[in-house]
Formats: sequence, structure tokens, C-alpha cells
Amino acid sequence: MSAPGITSTLHHRVNDWFSVHARDLPWRDPECSPWGVLVSEIMLQQTPVVRVLPVWTAWMERWPTPRDLAAEPPGEIIRAWGRLGYPRRALRLQAAAAEIAGSHGNRVPNRVDQLLALPGVGTYTAAAVACFAFDQPEVVVDTNIRRAHARAVSGRALPEKSLTTAEMALARDLMPEDPEQACRWNAAVMELGALVCTARSPQCELCPVADLCAWRAAGMPEPHYKPTGQAWAGTDRQVRGAVMALLRDRGSVALSALPALTTSAGTLGAHRPEAAQYERCVDGLVSDGLAVLNGNGPEAMLSLPG
Repeated sequence: MSAPGITSTLHHRVNDWFSVHARDLPWRDPECSPWGVLVSEIMLQQTPVVRVLPVWTAWMERWPTPRDLAAEPPGEIIRAWGRLGYPRRALRLQAAAAEIAGSHGNRVPNRVDQLLALPGVGTYTAAAVACFAFDQPEVVVDTNIRRAHARAVSGRALPEKSLTTAEMALARDLMPEDPEQACRWNAAVMELGALVCTARSPQCELCPVADLCAWRAAGMPEPHYKPTGQAWAGTDRQVRGAVMALLRDRGSVALSALPALTTSAGTLGAHRPEAAQYERCVDGLVSDGLAVLNGNGPEAMLSLPG
């Protein structure tokens, strides 16, 4: 499957498919700034496009440059992040904005090493921004790309549970030599994995390379492990989310009122946390910089950071 002729066919078919079927997303617009691309990549981490779109649009209208975001009170940024989840990303994005504004002339750097030096920017995000914002043929590997590679080339139903050296090597080997086509290939395979070669219900009849797919040729074997979803109900993540929802709505709440307010808001469903879980979650939010605790005892107030 790695023969040059077959690989070239993969490139052309998937890139041509992308030209016709790619979603019209604002961060793909040629006029979108590198800052807009960076914001989208941070927001899209573990979050579907449909939830990111309205938040990204409002965010870019309000803070069109890194300097605009860097000057905003953290509490406002957390409010604007809304229900995207993992709100620490919002604070890391602001920290990155401050670094860009202060050290890079309010312009997102175009070098991978400088991108990696920004708060909250890891290997994937740095490669994605370099590729999608600056047309640099970096190897971009997300879950959708790994799954498409696993099926089309490796003959497996799913990629490994976490990114492996072998998967990175495969992604590197599959990159087109032409820089423009390489950048397009990254976006196209990612889109193919998101829309067609999905985890649970792949639509092989719509796939432009179905006849070349090693997984189909092997009889579509079952995954070599059983995927497990991430628990939510009853977890600290759920309780933290409920508390953050209250803070975004009210700005501050009394610690003593948290049980009644989170229950009445309905964000915890049937879960009724014990006092120890509330305490643990509040301590975590304060430690992460997402909340501020003022006072002690029954009168203590939990607030968004100023």
C-alpha cells in the first residue's frame, strides 16, 4: 500500500474529494488571520466543530488580534468560552496572546519552535498552525487523520489508543513532496476522517479511496481493542462544569449555596455530590486560575477571576 503509484493516487483522489466536499469553515477562509487559525485549533481540541463555530465567530469579532485578548480580564474570557469545555484552554490562549503581543509584535509567529514556546501550544497545534496558517508542509496528525491512515494504509479499524512513533512515521511517509499538496493533504485527510471515515459509522460508499483501502481489503476486521468512552456522570469534571456554569451566569456564588444551586440548575442530573467532592472541585478550580475564593467559612464566596 506504500508503493509510490498507490500513494500518489491516494493524494490526488483525497485532495480532489476535499476540493468538492470540504466544509465551508471560517478558519479555512484565505482571508482568515493566523490568529484566527490559532484560536480555532485551541478551541477544536476535544470539541466538535458545531460547538466551536458560534464561539469562534463571537470571539474573533470581540478580540480580532492577540493584543485585544491579552488586555481582557480573565473572567470575561472564561465567560466567552462558554460551554466549550476544558476552560483552562481559554486562560492558556490568553497567556499565548500576551506572549504574541509582547514578544512577536502582535503577530502569530510562523516558526514551529516559536509556536511551541507559546503557552498551551503543543506539537499538534504548532504543526497545524504552521501548515494551515502559513502553508508550511508540517506533518499534522490528529485522531481523524490517524484513523484514516490506520484503515486505508495499515488495514486496521482504529488507530492505537495514543499516538505512536510508528503512526508518526507513517504520516510522514504519506506526505506529498509538493509543499502545497502536502498542506492540502493534511486538511483533506482530516476532513475525510471527520465526515466519511468516522469511528462508529464509516460511509465507505462515499470514500474516494474505498477501492484502495487496506481495511476493506482485509474484510473490515474488528478493532484490536474495545474503545471506551470517557466517563462524565458523577465525575469531578461534571461537578467542575456545573460550578463554572454558575460562575459564568452569576459572577460569584456563596460556597454554602453550591449544592442547592447546582441541583436546581439541572446541570448535575441525578448526581448529588458529597461535600468532599465540592471541596475538591473548588480547590481545583482555584488552583487552575479559573476561580477565586474570598473569605472563609459559611460566608466564603467563589468568583470568576477579575
